[in-house]
Amino acid sequence: MCVYQRGVRKFYIDFTEHQGIRRRIPGLTDKKASESLGRMIERLVSSKVGNEGLTVELQRWIETLSPSLRETLGKYGLLEGQKLAGMRTLKDHIDDWQAFLLAKGNTAKHANLVSGRAKSVVDGCKFVYPNDISAARVMAHLHDLRDGERNISAQTSNFYLQAIKQFCRWMCKDGRATSNPLEYLDGLNVRTDRRHDRRALEVEEIRWLLDTTVKQPPIRGMAGPARAILYTLALESGLRSAELASLTRESFNLAADPPTVRVLAGYSKHRREDVLTLRPATAAKLRELLAVTLPNVPIFSMPRHRPMSETLAEDLAAARAKWLAEAATPAERERRDRTDFLVYRDAAGHYCDFHSLRHSCGSLLAAAGVHPKTPQAIMRHSDINLTLSRYSHVYDGQEADALAKLPDFDEDTSAARRAEATG
Repeated sequence: MCVYQRGVRKFYIDFTEHQGIRRRIPGLTDKKASESLGRMIERLVSSKVGNEGLTVELQRWIETLSPSLRETLGKYGLLEGQKLAGMRTLKDHIDDWQAFLLAKGNTAKHANLVSGRAKSVVDGCKFVYPNDISAARVMAHLHDLRDGERNISAQTSNFYLQAIKQFCRWMCKDGRATSNPLEYLDGLNVRTDRRHDRRALEVEEIRWLLDTTVKQPPIRGMAGPARAILYTLALESGLRSAELASLTRESFNLAADPPTVRVLAGYSKHRREDVLTLRPATAAKLRELLAVTLPNVPIFSMPRHRPMSETLAEDLAAARAKWLAEAATPAERERRDRTDFLVYRDAAGHYCDFHSLRHSCGSLLAAAGVHPKTPQAIMRHSDINLTLSRYSHVYDGQEADALAKLPDFDEDTSAARRAEATG
């Protein structure tokens, strides 16, 4: 290996590659740095001649090279396959990752969502190549998103961080990188910045919602009776919006005892097939709906480009309007108008969006006094703490009813004591 200078601006490196051919590449403006670069190239040549695998040190050094130098070494046959990954832009790698997620069985919605978040971080940090990724710049970008015009929540910030970290982990597993520069980053405590807390519907609210919705006109192509069945199924099964949207005639076994609904692994959040029990009354309503639904077609024509929460909000408003209109007196109407009954967002800032139906399912099961493991199984949570802490809301009056079951601490026990003393 020989390092020499031509002119006054840059040094050049002469070396003999593994096929015995003399090569020359541009070095750096500093002689010592150029000599260090030449020594690393010699080590790369030695590993190629000896047909040895690259050491961790060599792999990490390769990742720090400029794309043009990687391309040159690749042209000379010193770098092959995935070791040339650094020549490709991060957006190209993210496209490959998105394709990998789809091939793995994830839904297109999930693959688009997480890859889109990763691309957003890459664009925001102005990363181009894998060796551009910096933990400090990622955290600074997320901080700007939280405190800037977008004013995203801590939870949304965590979602972006999870996506870019997941992408970096895939890069390592796929041999495109040797280390994850974001591995040590932790998310924020979302409890300090809650933006969209949900509430559970009371039983009386559910009855008004279902009774009103079944008589309502279509909304975004979905008939009122179908929406009422959809809400009922969500309330009783705890199924999520995407899971409900995936259901077809083949998903149901209404002839079984008890009747069941099956969610395919590709649509289940934990990527496992789920079979849930249905109530007979709900199965009877579904039987009527399935009779007019074609095979392999979703039974619920849920809007694809608008969240179901918007549809639910309209049905809640219609049910509340009917509830207010049926007040017996003006004073009763005024009293009702001051309550949060059937409102989309209550006075405490809690929302009743479509996912609140899942919260209502968990809360109603807890209020029924069933064993906590049962709601956990129905909600399909791996951690019972999630079932108890997030999906089990306390309804009005439950605390008072619980306190009423405590013994009376002021009861006069003197007579009982005398009776015990005399036998």
